Amino acid sequence: MNAKMSTWKKLCLRAAVATVATSCATLQAQTETIAVPAGFTGMLVGYLAPTALPNSLALVPPAPAADSSALMLDQEISRRSFLLRDTARWALASSDADLSFPHAAGTFSCAVNAPISEAATPRLYKLLRRTLADLGGSTYAAKIHYKRSRPFVWNLEPICTPKDKAMLAKDGSYPSGHTAAGWGWALILAELSPAQTDAIVLRGLSFGESRNVCNAHWHSDVVQARNVAAATVARLHEQEEFRADLDAAKAELAAAHSKGLKPDRDCVAEASALAIAPSLAQ
Repeated sequence: MNAKMSTWKKLCLRAAVATVATSCATLQAQTETIAVPAGFTGMLVGYLAPTALPNSLALVPPAPAADSSALMLDQEISRRSFLLRDTARWALASSDADLSFPHAAGTFSCAVNAPISEAATPRLYKLLRRTLADLGGSTYAAKIHYKRSRPFVWNLEPICTPKDKAMLAKDGSYPSGHTAAGWGWALILAELSPAQTDAIVLRGLSFGESRNVCNAHWHSDVVQARNVAAATVARLHEQEEFRADLDAAKAELAAAHSKGLKPDRDCVAEASALAIAPSLAQ
């Protein structure tokens, strides 16, 4: 396979091969992992075939042009992020950047007011792992087309995950794959636990903005990724297997709430970190 092919494009092709090889067998799709770079370990084959992913190139406008007001806003928000370096918000952004499992499963634990883990909520855990491939992969038609440079390439400032710098420098910035994953998860979780919708949506917004805090994405990368994520979630609802897992996950969360199970993250620390800068865009 061409070494220059993007990470998520490789992921999608591998997912397609795996799906064909297993004839879409449910049990194997639930347990087969995809070979991906550091930071994405434990990813499962998604629910959607690569050809069924929404076309992000059709869903997002062109990346902001030089000297445009949109680019000036991107640069201004990037500069604001420098003030957060080495704060608790910077540390949370670094944590949000880690999409490996089991770590990423607990991202919305405080927002849903329940633990999210393979032990406590196994069907929800699997749902998040599988949709990560769908949501992240959905951004790559636009990423490959625009090949936008990351903000740290422009401003030469540090990022919150320095070990990923070389990889990110070669990967298109527009739109943000991390943000698509986080926003898609927020939409799914709000459906599963509507009583916590406000907290879940706010955490989804902050998860995307963590990419600005990290100096890894521009503001417009984050904003447009949410549109792609929404389209992907709509496509996911067409899949019977996804809907079945959604129902099972909803029952798990309801049971966790009825038992009074507590989140598996430090929610006080998370809230304090988010209070440092509720939004860089304001």
